[in-house]
Amino acid sequence: MAEADLGTEQPTWSRWVIIGGTLLAVLLIGATAGMFLTRAIDDPAAAVPAAGSVEVGFAQDMSTHHLQAVTMAGIARDRTTDPEIKQLSFDIERTQLEQVGRMKGWLMLWDQPEQPIGAPMQWMTEPMPGHGGMAPASVNPGGGPLMPGMATDTDLKKLRSLSGRAFDVFFLQLMLRHHEGGTSMAQYAAAHSTLPALKALVNSILTSQGAEVEQIKLMLSGRGAQPLPA
Repeated sequence: MAEADLGTEQPTWSRWVIIGGTLLAVLLIGATAGMFLTRAIDDPAAAVPAAGSVEVGFAQDMSTHHLQAVTMAGIARDRTTDPEIKQLSFDIERTQLEQVGRMKGWLMLWDQPEQPIGAPMQWMTEPMPGHGGMAPASVNPGGGPLMPGMATDTDLKKLRSLSGRAFDVFFLQLMLRHHEGGTSMAQYAAAHSTLPALKALVNSILTSQGAEVEQIKLMLSGRGAQPLPA
């Protein structure tokens, strides 16, 4: 009797363990890189950024902003059956976790907490690009203030309730709005900080998210959908 074909495909749980381990490694690599690059690039004699500074506020708030994108991407990666969205989701998780690692590495080096004390966006004392005179943070119907582009609790609840094409389209719409809000924050930080390590990270954010914004717009168009209303 012929031997049973054991195959090579891994069980689903095994693939997710591998993916989870990969993403954790990316986060740790980012944190290590953040600390070493800050020491290598910046003037050792320069003052360490203080609480309330653009540098500290950006690192705290953008970490939170990125982690919501990672959460949404994780939901999409697990739920969608569309290979294109699965790949986009993994790319967002990998890229943004590495960037979060860098920012958390800075905060550790600067002896600052990972979360700001009080409401977000206090480091932004001028209107953001493209926001005119509007306040930089909006209000979350389910809680406190939100940063630009952030999904509300209601948005996330709706995302988790959908499936199929409706899920894919709403995920792309939320992620497009999220990326555009994060881009505005990054542009503000670049214009108001002289820290070389922060400017290098901002350039990385603008490059990766700019490419993904264009990709998401094309993906929405290909699915007969439009971005969310402004």
